[in-house]
Amino acid sequence: MLRRLAPLLLTLAFVAVAPAQSPVAVPEVVLEPTAPTRVAQLSARDAFVLGLVEGITEFLPISSTGHLILTNRALGLDADTPLRNAQGETVWVTAPSLENPTGIPLTLKSAADTYIVVIQIGAIVAVVFVFWGQLLGILRGLMGRDSAGLRLLRNLLLAFIPVVIIGLAIEDMIERHLFSTGTVIAALVSGAVLMFAAERWRRNQPPHQMRKEPSELTVRESLQIGLIQCFALWPGMSRSMVTMVGGYFAGLAPARAAEFSFLVGLPVLGGAAVYKGYKAGPEMFTVFGWPEMLLGAIVAAVSAGLAVRFLVSYLSRHGLGVFAIYRLILAAFLAFWFYLD
Repeated sequence: MLRRLAPLLLTLAFVAVAPAQSPVAVPEVVLEPTAPTRVAQLSARDAFVLGLVEGITEFLPISSTGHLILTNRALGLDADTPLRNAQGETVWVTAPSLENPTGIPLTLKSAADTYIVVIQIGAIVAVVFVFWGQLLGILRGLMGRDSAGLRLLRNLLLAFIPVVIIGLAIEDMIERHLFSTGTVIAALVSGAVLMFAAERWRRNQPPHQMRKEPSELTVRESLQIGLIQCFALWPGMSRSMVTMVGGYFAGLAPARAAEFSFLVGLPVLGGAAVYKGYKAGPEMFTVFGWPEMLLGAIVAAVSAGLAVRFLVSYLSRHGLGVFAIYRLILAAFLAFWFYLD
């Protein structure tokens, strides 16, 4: 089992901690209104690494946030210093106003955070290709030709709605209080404990009670999965992990729980990418540019497609236990690098 996982986990460890060839430069340049000039540079290597880490970790139950914290630090993309143009003027995400006197300055870290969310579009494309048959079933259901497809759509919407409502309601609180290395470490450990408990519970259930298909979930079960998914608003918890655990408790086998998690991720990740891109996308492009975004999205698509196929195949034979162990190792590594080093 561990031998099968070793290549994937070694790849993650390498790209997360590999030192950057050189720090990200922040040259003094003027931002022309008609042809915006970058105030910093993202190398093709950095774009590739970020796309690879995002694609692999987005759908595995190991926390993409934890890996990206490590990756951004290793690549030198975690600087909080406000970026300035050639005149020494601060470049703003949100300019100071009466409502917000301090404004929100553009930093390398905020641009990199937006970049990661936007290139999730590549991961979404990968899921569409892998689960094209289920999506066609949903389309046939909308045309009245597939009742199972229509039920699947209903269940996905019911699991999607709670995280949207709660996420928008507490967005500011999350950004102020939960985006720190300490809270991510706590989430990694808490998630591992939850995974161990869920795996033990699943193994004690009669086999016939763990054979549901995602389209067979009831309204109540779908809503319960949606509510459990809200725990993923805690950075480091992992959206795919909590959704799979919710699927366990609803009677889905591991592979079917993963399938439902991936499909729910389409509107969740798509909505986050559109929202973040609208909110801070122009500033991100000012820093990094279109070519780097496209490269990251393409790499994320390929790596996410491979990760999804691997996970479905692996969970068909094994459970979530090895991923829980990996989360504990990652939490220990984060604690060492940020607090003990």
